[in-house]
Amino acid sequence: MWPADIERKAHAIIADFTQRKLKLATAESCTGGLIAGALTEIAGSSLVVDRGFVTYSNDAKVQMLGVELATLTAHGAVSRETAIEMARGAVSHSGADVAVAVTGIAGPGGGSVEKPVGLVHLAATGRNGRVLHREMRYGDIGRDAVRMAAIRTALDLLEEITQGA
Repeated sequence: MWPADIERKAHAIIADFTQRKLKLATAESCTGGLIAGALTEIAGSSLVVDRGFVTYSNDAKVQMLGVELATLTAHGAVSRETAIEMARGAVSHSGADVAVAVTGIAGPGGGSVEKPVGLVHLAATGRNGRVLHREMRYGDIGRDAVRMAAIRTALDLLEEITQGA
């Protein structure tokens, strides 16, 4: 179902988190639950994946994750600030040790000069307070390709956030 590289990475994350007894959560906007889907494709993922939040609307980001309305007003849904608040909210509203969040413009429409199609902000955080952020400009490569690229980056962040933990 998934490209081989995504499946390998998801399998490695599930194996590593299982061994370390870590739980994770996802907070997804433009990927619509695909990160959680890639992870739960792996047998044994129930030991690792606590939950996934699909917060496509701003109201969902506020209600489910506690993203501040002021953040959305000042910076927009597709921003570093929103991605970080989404990740923090996913940790605080779950039993997860770490969370990854993604918000972006997958296209084909919805872009602007300041925020073009293919712009995606991703963040990962843990209960230890460490925060990672990536601003990715994948380009107008097509909706599916932007979403697959965001999944790859999100899985990288999940691996990175637990290094040294």
